[in-house]
Amino acid sequence: MVTLVEQQQYRLGVTYVALSALAWSTSGLFVRAIHADLMTILFCRGVVSGLGVFTLFFYIERRNAFRILRSMRGPSLAATIFSTASMISGIGSIYYTSVADAMVIYATVPFVTAGVAFLFIGERPNVRTLIASGIAFIGVLVMLSGHASDGGSWLGKGLAAVMTLTVAALAVIMRRHRDVPMLPAMALSAWLCSFTTFWFASPLAVSGQDLGLIIAFGIIQNAMGLSLYTFGSRLVPASDAALLTALEVPLTPLWVWMVFAERPSTATLIGGPIVLAALFGHILLEVRRNRAVTSAQAH
Repeated sequence: MVTLVEQQQYRLGVTYVALSALAWSTSGLFVRAIHADLMTILFCRGVVSGLGVFTLFFYIERRNAFRILRSMRGPSLAATIFSTASMISGIGSIYYTSVADAMVIYATVPFVTAGVAFLFIGERPNVRTLIASGIAFIGVLVMLSGHASDGGSWLGKGLAAVMTLTVAALAVIMRRHRDVPMLPAMALSAWLCSFTTFWFASPLAVSGQDLGLIIAFGIIQNAMGLSLYTFGSRLVPASDAALLTALEVPLTPLWVWMVFAERPSTATLIGGPIVLAALFGHILLEVRRNRAVTSAQAH
């Protein structure tokens, strides 16, 4: 029997992860608006994002912060590496191919995560999640149908595949080690991203306008997204977390279309709403079910 506390935690987790997806979906806007090269963007954004997440971590933990940092072990380091890889590959995929192409590949993340979670931690997705994932998969197939003849950039598409795998691995690690504080790992991943790209970056060549956009990029898209996902992913199954982060798939190209007129294909415009319907339908069903359980326990 699911307890009232577990239901409340699930709802809170859904809210946090959905908001993290909303924050992450602004990536295309920033990449298209900033004129600096990819490595410079990644370096500067990582510095800003790391500072933001570390500031939040020290505010929350206060006296325990240094003790937590000293106690970081394998799970935190693995999360750091996978998060860094997902940052570099994710922004790189949008930089080297169309936003719609990158998001179509990333849309497979719920299914990849469910498979990884089942193989490595034995977590079986529930029937509702499987149905929602199946409907979302139909939307993905529709979106893919419009890209079959589009060569695009294979580098960008390959980076999108790497992003999908690393995000799936990160979700499973956070779920498996939910009692391990992961916020410092997310901050370190941002700085590891900066360290990795520093050797190829030209931060002194960044214009004032680009610098302002990169700071906003680091705080709004990366620091907020990482923090919200860290809090939420511990409270919901890995497959559900991945399904919710797939909200990025239709939203990211939508914002770019609205602001920069980078029009998605007709197939994306048809398949995107199918993905959204699956995701929002899943969320609404879970909220209604949680309310029903809460009412039954109250009586």
